[in-house]
Amino acid sequence: MGRICRRLSSFALALIMAAAAVLPLSADEADPISENSVEASLTVDAKSAILMEASTGTVLYESNADEALRPASVTKIMSVLLVMEAVDSGKIALEDKVSCSENAASMGGSQVYLEPGEEMTVDELLKCVLIASANDAAVALAEYVAGSEEAFVARMNERAAELGMKNTHFVNTNGLDDSPDSESHLISARDIAIMSRELIIKHPKVFEYTTVWMDSIRNGAFGLTNTNRLVRFYRGATGLKTGSTSKAGFCISATANRDGMQLIAVIMGSPTRDIRNEAAKTLLDYGYANYAVYTANGGVTDAVPVTGGVADTVTGEYGGFSAMMKKGDEKNVTETVTLYESLPAPVKKGDVIGEVVYKVGEEEIGKVPVTAAEDVAKISYWGLLLRMLYGVLL
Repeated sequence: MGRICRRLSSFALALIMAAAAVLPLSADEADPISENSVEASLTVDAKSAILMEASTGTVLYESNADEALRPASVTKIMSVLLVMEAVDSGKIALEDKVSCSENAASMGGSQVYLEPGEEMTVDELLKCVLIASANDAAVALAEYVAGSEEAFVARMNERAAELGMKNTHFVNTNGLDDSPDSESHLISARDIAIMSRELIIKHPKVFEYTTVWMDSIRNGAFGLTNTNRLVRFYRGATGLKTGSTSKAGFCISATANRDGMQLIAVIMGSPTRDIRNEAAKTLLDYGYANYAVYTANGGVTDAVPVTGGVADTVTGEYGGFSAMMKKGDEKNVTETVTLYESLPAPVKKGDVIGEVVYKVGEEEIGKVPVTAAEDVAKISYWGLLLRMLYGVLL
C-alpha cells in the first residue's frame, strides 16, 4: 500500500472530489491505447476489424471499425444477449418449454429443422443458436421472449442504443439478408465488440454453450457442431459467434481468455472462412503478445478524523481497478492512497474522502475514489454535553 498523505489544501481536496472517477465501463468511453503502439505491419484481410480487451473496453487495434456492414449471423449475439437478460431478470427460465411457430420453422439458412409445434427448452434453443447458428431457434426464442419477432427486433435496436452502438440497425434476429428490407440490417465492427463485451462480461454462462465443439439435441438424434473452428484449434478460445452470407462475406466475433485477459477480435467481410479465422487469430495473437491487464483489488484505508460527529473517525473503502498496458508494465504499477485531513459531520456512506492513484513510473494510469464506509451523524447538543461530562468524570 502506498503512503498515506494527511495534509491536503482545501483547493486540492476540491480538485480530488471533482476528478474522482472509476474506470470507464462502456467500450466507447474507454481510452484506447495510442495508435503509435500498433505495429504498422499488422494487417488483416477484411473489410473491417477491431481488437478489444473485455474488462476495460480498451481498443488495441482497429481498421475501418465504424463502417456499418452486413453482419450475417453475428447478429445473434444481440439476440442471445436479450434472451440471457430475460433469464437473469426472471422473465423466462432455461427450463421453459418453447413451442415452435410456423414463422420460426420457415427460416432458411443454417437451422436445426424445427417443426411447427415442436417443443424445446430455452436451454436447448440457446445451444442450437450458439453452437449451430440455427436461424429457426433464434426466431423461436425471440417470439417467446417478446411475443413476436417484430417486437423482439424493436428491443434489439433499443438495446443497441442503450449500449452506445452508433452504427447499428437490426431488421431481424438472425442476420439473414436475402429479403428487401435486409438492405438496412447493418452493424459496425466496433458495435459488435460492444455487444459482445456486454454479453460475456454480464452473462458468462454463455461460455457453457460457445466453448462446446460438438453436442446433440432430440435425445442424440440430431448432431450439433460448432461453426467456430477456433474453439477447437486456438488456445484459449471461448467463442463467440460466426456468420457468413454471400453478401456479408465471412464474419466473426472471436473471444479468448489467456492468463486472465479476455480479448474480443471482430472480423467483418473476409473473403473466405479460413482467411477470416486467420485474421481473428492474428489479432488475438497480437493482443496476447503485446499487452497485459493490471488488476488491483479494492480495500479499506486508515480512518479519517471527523469533527462534530457522533464518532471521531470514519473508515474509507475503495473498489477494484483494471487498466490495459504494454506487456511487462503491469509489474511496475504503484498504488498511492491519499485521504482528507479531516471531515466535518455529518458524513454519509459513499461520500468521497480521498482517492487511490495508480502509476507506472511517473505516468498516472488511473484512479478510484475512496469513500466513507459508514454514516457518521452530526452530534447533538445533548450528545456533546454528555461527551464533555464523560470526559470530566474520567
